[in-house]
Amino acid sequence: MSRTVKILLCLAAAGCIAIVSFAGGVLLGGYSPPADENFRAVEDAWRIITQDYIDAGSLDKAALSQAAIEAMMEFVDDPYSSYLDSEAYHSGLYQLEGKYEGIGAEVSMIDEQVVVIAPYSGSPAEVAGIQPGDIITAVEGENITGMSLMEVVLKVRGPQGTVVNLTILRPDTGRTLDIDVERGEVYERSVDFEMTGDYAYIEISQFAENTNKELGDVLKEADSQGAVGIILDLRNNPGGLVDTVVDVASRFIERGVVFTVEFSDGKTEIYEVNKQSPTTSLPMVVLVNGFSASGSEVIAGAMQDHDRAVVAGSTTFGKGSVNVLTQIGSDQGMYITIARWLTPDGHMIEGRGITPDEELTLYGEDLIDWAIDYLENR
Repeated sequence: MSRTVKILLCLAAAGCIAIVSFAGGVLLGGYSPPADENFRAVEDAWRIITQDYIDAGSLDKAALSQAAIEAMMEFVDDPYSSYLDSEAYHSGLYQLEGKYEGIGAEVSMIDEQVVVIAPYSGSPAEVAGIQPGDIITAVEGENITGMSLMEVVLKVRGPQGTVVNLTILRPDTGRTLDIDVERGEVYERSVDFEMTGDYAYIEISQFAENTNKELGDVLKEADSQGAVGIILDLRNNPGGLVDTVVDVASRFIERGVVFTVEFSDGKTEIYEVNKQSPTTSLPMVVLVNGFSASGSEVIAGAMQDHDRAVVAGSTTFGKGSVNVLTQIGSDQGMYITIARWLTPDGHMIEGRGITPDEELTLYGEDLIDWAIDYLENR
């Protein structure tokens, strides 16, 4: 199996509750780390416990193996790396095949809390009132403290038409709410467009399979309406498919590097502009916030490094890692971080995010109004 079968550039390796993907910059394949003689101690320990331990016959070897792997993953201490038992592994494969049922929200583990990064537009989560920044504290009344991100995702996910109860803490109000969400399959349009005076306001909620085509249609419409500038809103955008991210960037950047992937062995893979039609050279402002993650950070970083647009808002989330979903044993799996995303100028995104050219404490329509004023007076 090739090292890279499918790549997504999205926020959480195990964190998308339902419609788009598990994500996190996911590669699905057979990743084989180099042999290490330190592993001999692990092998020796396994042999001694399973052969020489006085009660070896009563040991559940499958449970022993799982406990060892979980202990290693806990030591790694990476929020985007996790062990998947058989059920979770096959569920992950199922989701990467493109069949998604759930509530439609992107989540991540932040300071050992499961935080909603963004409910997708039109999703069951959005309809039910889930908001970016909400902290999930319980699922069906069960406290999730100490659970891994994947464990929480599996509890929330379920068949279309069924209902899941989430207890959430809303930090901006301090309120705790119980919200029932009916799971479903949702197709969402990822690009919204309107003319604001002479300026095209384009909001991209995620980088999905149809996003690039939708954006192409929007750029044609903006041109036909005489737009003299563009406001590209990537706030609360958790990312998406890597090919889509490259294609979207290529509608604004004429040539050069969009981003670079740097692997654990020091090797790099460069993603360059992929010629598109139509493209635009109109002046631009890109809007970001603390919930602009992964793919949207790549776009913002590329626009910034190429001096193509002014990036305005607040520092982005800081998710810039690549995770591999690979089989271990006969029917188990593991997500593990194996690479980092870098901007064209080599800036690390992971843990740092993209610092805007214009750092502003403006929200909602106020930031859009700022962008219009900027374009008018540049």
